[in-house]
Amino acid sequence: MEIVVRQEERHLISGNMANHYRVLPKKLDSGILSVYIDEKNNTVDIQDELRLLLGHEMLFMPFSGNEIEKALAIHYRQERVSNSGQLSIDKGDFLDSLVQEAISLKSSDIHFEVYEDSARVRFRIDGHLIERYKINRENYLEIVNKIKIRSKLNITEKRLPQDGRITNDKFDIRVSILPTLFGEKIVMRLLGQDASNISLNALGLEDEELQRYLEAVKKPNGILLISGPTGSGKTTTLYATLSLLNDSKRNIVTVEDPIEYTLKGINQVQLKEDIGLTFASALKSFLRQDPDIIMLGEIRDSETALMAIRASLTGHLVLSTIHTNSALGTISRLIDMGVPSYLIAETLNLSVAQRLLRKLCPDCKEEVDCNVRDFPAGYELPYEVTKIYKASGCNQCYHTGYKGRRAIYEVIKIDHNIALAIKDNSIDKLYKGKNHKSLPDKAFDILAEGETSLEEIYSILINI
Repeated sequence: MEIVVRQEERHLISGNMANHYRVLPKKLDSGILSVYIDEKNNTVDIQDELRLLLGHEMLFMPFSGNEIEKALAIHYRQERVSNSGQLSIDKGDFLDSLVQEAISLKSSDIHFEVYEDSARVRFRIDGHLIERYKINRENYLEIVNKIKIRSKLNITEKRLPQDGRITNDKFDIRVSILPTLFGEKIVMRLLGQDASNISLNALGLEDEELQRYLEAVKKPNGILLISGPTGSGKTTTLYATLSLLNDSKRNIVTVEDPIEYTLKGINQVQLKEDIGLTFASALKSFLRQDPDIIMLGEIRDSETALMAIRASLTGHLVLSTIHTNSALGTISRLIDMGVPSYLIAETLNLSVAQRLLRKLCPDCKEEVDCNVRDFPAGYELPYEVTKIYKASGCNQCYHTGYKGRRAIYEVIKIDHNIALAIKDNSIDKLYKGKNHKSLPDKAFDILAEGETSLEEIYSILINI
């Protein structure tokens, strides 16, 4: 049985009361109010208090604390933010509760920040930071020390940055501590999700793009590169690919910084540059490990790029990411790194660029006129659109105007003609005459369909 709170019953219990007593309304029927309650709070005293406060006969349905926490985060999260519920650190499990809440909200990072007379906790949700709690300034140092102890860091060191890790059965977290003017700022990155259930079919690739992608990854050797800024979903795409390729006949090795997903059956290495374990040095060692498939977290420099090329030439399939603005830009970037164009043409199987776009909340998005003057200077609309939608904000979307994200892709398969164009340095001319949809074209389509806003795609229209 799961917790289901209908909108028409939600008003029966206020947000403050729901969070304080850890209860949620189920149904009011013939004067009897059925509620879900945290099993730890399901005591006679609390039941009597709730009957007195709500004025109803009540039926209590106990659930685990984790399930109640998830439901509160979904159905009463705006009240929790506006209350900014002064974060209580008295409970020994406050950190576990905070992390559990972040996971239930699908947050990727938790930020602890301190200023001259205040402190706060923010969650990164759908790529954007949202304030969740305020913290009493005098309690902030205690929180920092508790996190340092959990992540096995030096609590007496307050002048230098520190990096640590918190690991248990429930979660895996990378901790980064940075000295600032008024104290130490902490960022906790939630890691260690199991990647076995990530599927390429669910990532948002169009049918034709998915076909091109699958043809490229089924080749026994060559390079597949995915480009995009930080937070654009590149690692998720790579692990969906590894999940597809992972079987008992293949030896798969990865080097990452950090290891964001775990996948049974592959050999994962954590980058440690302070002791000389870089992408390039790890790749040299990998070639002595009889690999079939190699995944590099990122190609950052010419040494790593040339090593990846060499690995693909010797019969290995190499998957990696690179920071460029477009799929064509990946080729230019490799040339800038000193990789000869004939080697790129010979080894590159596929170049992919991707972005993540926030989707407008369907409950509150507002229709507005499409005005060409609102678009970046010099941008030409691919086709005429009269109406688009903008973000508004409601309880259902945490008053951000957005709810969830979707990916857009640009997939270029390196066929014979493109390989010749790479060698001749004429690939831009080749694509100008093709019916090729770039990332800006894809983003504009989603805007025209009413799924996202101009504000969300504006940077894509500028940068490419």
